[in-house]
Amino acid sequence: MKRGFPPVGATIFLLLVFLIFDRQSVFADCRSFSDLIHNGGYGVTDRDGRLLSSCNADKPFVPASILKIATALIAMQVLGPDYHFQSEWYLDAEENLYLRGNGDPFLVAEEIVLILGRLENLGVRRINDIFIDNSSYDLEGQVPGRGTSDNPYDAPISATAVNFNTVAIRVGPGQEVRSAEVQTPTLPLMRELAGGLKPGEYRLNICRDRCQPEARSARHVAELLRALQRERGIASNGGDGIRAVPAGAVLVYTHPNTRELNEVLIAFLEHSNNFVANQVFLACGAARYGYPATWAKARRVAAETLTELLGPETVGQVRMVEGSGLARENRVTARAMLKLLQVFAPHAGLLREQDGIRLKSGSMAGVHNYAGYLPGGRPFAILENQPANTRDRLLERLQTMFPEEGP
Repeated sequence: MKRGFPPVGATIFLLLVFLIFDRQSVFADCRSFSDLIHNGGYGVTDRDGRLLSSCNADKPFVPASILKIATALIAMQVLGPDYHFQSEWYLDAEENLYLRGNGDPFLVAEEIVLILGRLENLGVRRINDIFIDNSSYDLEGQVPGRGTSDNPYDAPISATAVNFNTVAIRVGPGQEVRSAEVQTPTLPLMRELAGGLKPGEYRLNICRDRCQPEARSARHVAELLRALQRERGIASNGGDGIRAVPAGAVLVYTHPNTRELNEVLIAFLEHSNNFVANQVFLACGAARYGYPATWAKARRVAAETLTELLGPETVGQVRMVEGSGLARENRVTARAMLKLLQVFAPHAGLLREQDGIRLKSGSMAGVHNYAGYLPGGRPFAILENQPANTRDRLLERLQTMFPEEGP
């Protein structure tokens, strides 16, 4: 028999055997996890992005909070790591103050103290009425999927907001109410929201009583501003409300938040803050397509940026209707999540560490997901859209299958 290439028939046979074997190995991955996965999938790649093992890698699932990794990646691409949110401060001839927040998610009490100090240095000695200008947002509704609980993860978003649209309070044995944060004075809103609570410490979102978010947020901002203004001895005589900056008002100060983007991202990656994630998501749309920020602009930028970073083949594999993962209309495949993690790898340190694994979890009723990096830096994604939460056991099995590699 002559040496050389096998005949065409044999070549085709070998190719078919290879394809069938490869196809069976993929199915085998699903079969070997059938005790854990009933409606879900997973994937693991090496550090160079080569798929090592998967099940239902191209089936879209509800991602919950692992979607925040996509939001962070989009923000770094669109806004840049050195980005600082800015708020604008105006005065009119009657010494009324107008604040346009521009979606700053970290306009917290400490920042307000800094700002009031800058205003004093610029000659501001009196603040009469305080008006909140929310014109930098033009939203057709609140965050899709946002609930009505009093938990901070259901805090509403606002163009101008302070302290993440939450209040930290301490209720005493005699029902006395105090701020639970030394940097934040006790506000009338805190006493109102504390009604009916047992003694203890709480962090509540400002709409625990199903409020009108824009009005409640503006009240919260004005109360905090007024309390800190009085602590600094700045004279006052007036009320508060929502009003656009009038033509005659003068821009006195533009405040760049002291936190750059990387610090902001930690808040919603490590601590899974939904409010911060969606403020950042909307800022990306406004940065590229101009203010006012809208959901449509943010979704457009998300789709464009993910296509640029992950390739056109991922179109349809990620659907973002908001940036936190609250909405059940969001979708992602394990394959797309692995590509996201491949690009995100230089920033893996922004994710919390758990037993040597860099990890972001995503949880809601019937959704139990993980995404991150196994020891050695290999990306993995676990997507479970099922009643049983088996993600920890599935992760343990993946660690056994793929022990840590050397450098």
